[in-house]
Amino acid sequence: MSMTDPIADMLTRIRNACGSKHRRVDVPASKLKTEVARLLKENAFISDYRLVENDEGRPMLRVILKYAHGGQPVIRELQRVSTPGLRKYVGVGEIPRVRNGLGIAILSTSRGLMSDKQARAARTGGELLAVIW
Repeated sequence: MSMTDPIADMLTRIRNACGSKHRRVDVPASKLKTEVARLLKENAFISDYRLVENDEGRPMLRVILKYAHGGQPVIRELQRVSTPGLRKYVGVGEIPRVRNGLGIAILSTSRGLMSDKQARAARTGGELLAVIW
C-alpha cells in the first residue's frame, strides 16, 4: 500500500522517537528523505544518518537523534507545512525566519532541497516543506 505523505510520516516518526527518548529511528528510505536528513545534520538537529537494509532487504534510513546535556531532545518541534492536499509555495521575500534564526525551514526549490538561509542566499523560493526548531 502506498503512503499519501511520506515526508509527514518521517517527521512524525522523528517527533515520536524524540518524545520517547529513543537513540535512533528507522524510516523507509527515499532520495527526498535522505536530503531532509542531510539538512537536519548540517544544521545540527540530528547526530547522523545512514542507509541500512531491513530484514526484507528494503532500504531504510536510520536517523541518529541528538540530545542536550539534560536529556532534552535538540528537536523541540517539527511541523509539516505543505501537504499533498494543500501545497504552500513561498517567494524569496516570503521565506519565514523560524524562531528568529534558531530553527530552520526546509524548502524544495528548483535547485534541490535547501534550508531557509541557503534559499535566501541563492535568491530562490519554492515549496515550504517543513519547519523545525
